[in-house]
Amino acid sequence: MPAFLLTVIRRDLLLAARRRGDWLTAQFFFIMVVSLFPLGIGPEPELLKRIAPGVVWVAATLASLLSLPRLFADDHRDGSLEQMLLSPEPAVLLALGKAAAHWLIYGIPLLIVAPVLGIQFALPGEAIGVLVLSLALGTPILSLLGAVGAALTLGLRGGGVLLTLLILPLYVPALIFGAGAVDGMLAGTGAEANLSLLGAFFVMSLLVAPWVSAAALRVSME
Repeated sequence: MPAFLLTVIRRDLLLAARRRGDWLTAQFFFIMVVSLFPLGIGPEPELLKRIAPGVVWVAATLASLLSLPRLFADDHRDGSLEQMLLSPEPAVLLALGKAAAHWLIYGIPLLIVAPVLGIQFALPGEAIGVLVLSLALGTPILSLLGAVGAALTLGLRGGGVLLTLLILPLYVPALIFGAGAVDGMLAGTGAEANLSLLGAFFVMSLLVAPWVSAAALRVSME
């Protein structure tokens, strides 16, 4: 089972390396959306600090949504998804591997870029650290829940719009806790409560989302 999971992750990473334009689009979108706010609002440090957590988290959520329609679509189109589902390995490992690969491809670059973007908003070093930590806990949630939506809308006409309508409400708790952690640090009340809730949401998503994704994949392929 671990070998199958690693194979799924390695395969998606290799395909992403060959199609750099797909994942670079999401990264540039994230950077551009976050960078436009300081230019449009102005250089007032206190205002930029106040809006920074929400702006970064909303941009990360939208960048994740931008990449989700291709999570299973390419494999479904060339028939490899059906072959993987027909293998003796549990479908839940396939769903977990695809979500993990999505996070490695799209989530890790966000964590690398986030400190630089935090400087644009005049965030102090402690707040930038909390921002990166909240993204480290929250971006896997976006990938896990996004895999559920991608599996449910697989093969449907207009699936991208339906995917957004299905998944955005599920992203709201991660958005609130992630941005709230940075707000708590800036306000002096501490980020521990929001980070704990975000971690609990991550564990719950990790335990539930792959099973739901696997069931949805089987239904979509029938």
